Amino acid sequence: MHARLNLLGNTVAARSLRHIISADKVLSDSTLPTATRELVKLRASQINGCGFCTDMHTKDATHAGETSTRLNLVAAWREAKVFTDAERAALELTEQGTRTADAAGGVTDDVWANAAKHYDEDQLAALVLGIALINAFNRVNVIVQQPAGDYQPGQFG
Repeated sequence: MHARLNLLGNTVAARSLRHIISADKVLSDSTLPTATRELVKLRASQINGCGFCTDMHTKDATHAGETSTRLNLVAAWREAKVFTDAERAALELTEQGTRTADAAGGVTDDVWANAAKHYDEDQLAALVLGIALINAFNRVNVIVQQPAGDYQPGQFG
């Protein structure tokens, strides 16, 4: 299986992706916990059917010390006892922020208020922008049919 377009070999794609990666770096320097950032990236990637990003963020989370139990339960987080209330709020915000086409109102006030109970304004900003960025990465990879399975933690710097 090959991607339809070599994203890193194409000048326009590579230059554009560098900007998105730079924005993501800002978020990784925020006070939003690494575990939360990876859970959010994984959940959005699952929803969007992005195999490449699901592979990447499962491996990055594992490399950062996340347990296989928690990673295996991300798709069923509502029924799982292994997530904190703050992580649940982030996952719910992720789902509503990712499925905007499914819900005409976007993110509900209740979901936003719940997230705001657990995260300060900078962390909320990191969550919102993180959700937007992973959705952008997911869409690029799904459109070009980027193959999954070969990612190694840290391979993109």
